[in-house]
Amino acid sequence: MRDLVVRQFEHPSGFLGRMAGWIMAHRESNLRRNEWAVSLLDIEPRHLVLELGCGPGIAIEQAAKLATEGRVVGVDHSELMVRAASKRNARAVQQGRVELLHGTARTAAERGERFDRVLALNVLQFFDAPQETLRLLRRSMTPGGVIAIAFQPRNEGATDADARRGAERNGALLTEAGFEDLRTETLDLEPMVTCVLGRA
Repeated sequence: MRDLVVRQFEHPSGFLGRMAGWIMAHRESNLRRNEWAVSLLDIEPRHLVLELGCGPGIAIEQAAKLATEGRVVGVDHSELMVRAASKRNARAVQQGRVELLHGTARTAAERGERFDRVLALNVLQFFDAPQETLRLLRRSMTPGGVIAIAFQPRNEGATDADARRGAERNGALLTEAGFEDLRTETLDLEPMVTCVLGRA
């Protein structure tokens, strides 16, 4: 049963998807990870922010509290998660400060907007073509805009070493996609969370 639920974190659907969404929305380590990753982006009031794989909308909610005069866009390929994020952020959606989309990075990029901040929390490893996706995102960002790729390994027996390897992989992908001024931050959880940030 555990393996079935774990697989739902990639593409939540049905009853088990709702269970995975509940875990994402309520597990203390998830809440800390989301709040921390958002804090690293230094979101300003007028920023346009994008989150890829927004899940139940935890980071969206945090970002919207900072982008008070801007807008936050969340995209997820799970309709179930888009609905959950919409419910969590209903007031901000109604005010036009949050927009939730069912789709992929390309869905967001094809709108022709320029994002000041981009966040991806534990989703890059699920992309079929992560380098291509990151290049697409860089072209959709304002010059000097910041991207944050956070990663916490969730496989059975995951260690801090796995987290560091993930950061190295994500850093290499960002560099290949043309991002600059890379730095890596860590959050002391079990296992640790790494976040690689770069500038477009």
